[in-house]
Amino acid sequence: MIGIRRNVMVERAIGSKRLRMVRGDITDLEVEAFVFDITEDAKLGSGFGGAIQQRGGIVIQKELDTHGSVPTGEAVVTQAGALKAEHIIHVNGPKFREEDEAGKLERAVSSALKVAEEKGIKQLAFPPIGTGMYQVPMDLCAKVMVDVISRHLANGGGLEDVLIVVQDPREIGPFTAKLEGGA
Repeated sequence: MIGIRRNVMVERAIGSKRLRMVRGDITDLEVEAFVFDITEDAKLGSGFGGAIQQRGGIVIQKELDTHGSVPTGEAVVTQAGALKAEHIIHVNGPKFREEDEAGKLERAVSSALKVAEEKGIKQLAFPPIGTGMYQVPMDLCAKVMVDVISRHLANGGGLEDVLIVVQDPREIGPFTAKLEGGA
């Protein structure tokens, strides 16, 4: 948790709960759970998914295989293997130039929050969903994610601390603007 505090860039209090943007490697944070954007076939694949499997172990993919496919907007949870987190919430978010990107992103973020609540998770970290390979526009992602997470935290539940973890410098501006400006 000390490492997270040092990397906080923006913080928003929502009652007694917090929504924070931090810069870092989501797979290296000491959090209860983090979110990972997967495809419908629920395969970790290469790139970031390959890094999760390499660092966390094959046990993550084996557990994902028991879930079968994950339709767009839905989420499933697995253990995090050898990673510092306890769980990974795998969510299937919108992909490049699909119809209703905002609606699909809203359902995906809501599903991840619901799964976290069902598992009793108090601290959850999100990456900017779909902005990398899937090219969801950064401003759209920031607006939808911050709005959905803020509403969820304001409406109660057990989640106390939600992090949006950025790595790419292009992610910082849109999320900072949304977290600081609110609109």
